[in-house]
Amino acid sequence: MTEPLRVLALGCTLKPSPAASSSDLIAGQLLDLFRGHGATGELVRVVDHDVKPGVEADMGDGDAWPALRRKVHDADILLVATPTWMGHMSSVAQRVLERLDAELSETDDQGRPGMFGKVAVAAVVGNEDGAHKIIADLFQALNDTGFSVPAQGGTYWNGEAMRGGDYNDLDETPEAVASANATLVRNAVHLAHLLRERQYPAA
Repeated sequence: MTEPLRVLALGCTLKPSPAASSSDLIAGQLLDLFRGHGATGELVRVVDHDVKPGVEADMGDGDAWPALRRKVHDADILLVATPTWMGHMSSVAQRVLERLDAELSETDDQGRPGMFGKVAVAAVVGNEDGAHKIIADLFQALNDTGFSVPAQGGTYWNGEAMRGGDYNDLDETPEAVASANATLVRNAVHLAHLLRERQYPAA
């Protein structure tokens, strides 16, 4: 029997638990969809962990990244969910990307970076513009690190400009967002299965 795909969602809200988080909400909705496709999933709120600044796999002195890094390595699909702050991803999401930079020097026994064969997807929420740029920045960095991005692998919600309100204030998921979520999950699962069957060539 084939082992189920594993999904790791890194919630990059700035709010420590147990505060409500729109980033965690959309990540949880996506994980529910992944489970519907037979994948197992876990959501980690990164800000709850002492992830040190730096670009090494382990920055020492109680750094929480090595444990999260193991979860990334164990996953087939990585979901990065971030709020929009001043038109950019959160500083927590930026730190995740900086820590993943170390993976460029970590290779398997055939010379491939360790993230080769893994799929990356993104979810962005916010009551201001910036989602397209954030997804573009996330995908460029994740692809540089070795992740593969599926077709339409990003989803987002932006509130009305110059108005308050958050994604977790909505009574229901907008149809356009629900459709984007479903497409993201279908395509991510499809690509992850393909990469399991046929890994990238050796270096």
